[in-house]
Amino acid sequence: MDSVLIENKVLRLDKSNWKLIKVGELAKDISKRVDNPSESGYDRFVGLNHFVSGDIKIKNWGPTESLTSSTKAFEAGDILFARRNAYLRRASLVDFDGCCSGDAFVLRENHEKVVPGFLAFFMNSNALWDYANSNAAGTMSKRVKWRDLTEYEILLPPKDQQAQLAELLWAMDEVIERELLLSNSLKTFYNVGIEELLEGKSLLKKENGKYSILKDNSVRDTWGNISIGELCNKVTDGEHLSPVFLEEGKPILSAKDIRENDVQIENSKFISEEAFITSRKRCDPDFNDVLIVSRGATIGRTTVNKLEQPFALMGSVILLKPNDKILGDYLGMLIRRNRYQRRLLAISGSTAQQAIYLVDIKKSKVDIPNVEYQNMIVDFMTDISNRLMQTREKMSTSQSLQKSLINQVF
Repeated sequence: MDSVLIENKVLRLDKSNWKLIKVGELAKDISKRVDNPSESGYDRFVGLNHFVSGDIKIKNWGPTESLTSSTKAFEAGDILFARRNAYLRRASLVDFDGCCSGDAFVLRENHEKVVPGFLAFFMNSNALWDYANSNAAGTMSKRVKWRDLTEYEILLPPKDQQAQLAELLWAMDEVIERELLLSNSLKTFYNVGIEELLEGKSLLKKENGKYSILKDNSVRDTWGNISIGELCNKVTDGEHLSPVFLEEGKPILSAKDIRENDVQIENSKFISEEAFITSRKRCDPDFNDVLIVSRGATIGRTTVNKLEQPFALMGSVILLKPNDKILGDYLGMLIRRNRYQRRLLAISGSTAQQAIYLVDIKKSKVDIPNVEYQNMIVDFMTDISNRLMQTREKMSTSQSLQKSLINQVF
């Protein structure tokens, strides 16, 4: 690509022959009303909930069969621009025919002046959205008006350069699409695989360093059905400590420090040395112990402690200290899975003050294999989880780069 070069993620663009032109000359708003979507012949409906901020193409949609309100028709190649709640910055190209919410513009490019798909990137530039938000009207839910957007001026390259830029940016979008597909596949494989393995419906084997999963309903025949109280040296909760916000001290872990996959203690939350020693004598959280949120908005959230540093524990968190019959990581997987989470919510009560109690945790039973097999499952699922995390990180990096390049063009 002669005039479009990338060095250190920076486009080198010669804009000397680019011309200012109003958006209204590059696209028009199509408003073709569809009064009976379920009988219209369209089978795909794009509502505002199907948009994803920053996505260049629409990836989600719903059926039209249950729609009763009127909609707007669009064609493959149009750009849908969510005009309500402009701060969410949602505008994406569609590659299929269908109908959409009345709160979206259906923008059709003027291909005499722009190459197909080029404006999809412009519509995702910071400059365009900053302008749209500054002109959005309303109080509770601000809306963009097409007549305002038509007046915005864009520095437009000649069509040959548009084609080069579009080729580059669409190539990046294909990379993001592949990474998204891989991420979704790994996530599905992880969720299905972990349920099958922890239920004992499939057998995990490792030969020559490679894993394989075989359907086998007899796997669980040799497993034990044991209460969590028997699997742990200690089942306890923290204390109702009063944190003091100091520059230094002994750290406290509360429910909000427990994330989906790890623990992150806020550095500003401390207690006195005396209170810390007393708390640690009662609870003594350690590496690979299992932590469960026992009340509050994230009730049931479970993680395995991987912090090397000592900390005190607030009363909204239950600690499980596994014995030699079960691995902490395996117990964490058991409690995190959907089936056990439903059980936790069921025993937490139906009042506004839901809580999980130690006695209920202790007597609840789980099916477990021997520790060697537990370790194999943990290693396998951890490997899948790490691959999923790496894929998501790569996708995030690709999206950031694509966004950076779009903003350099526009």
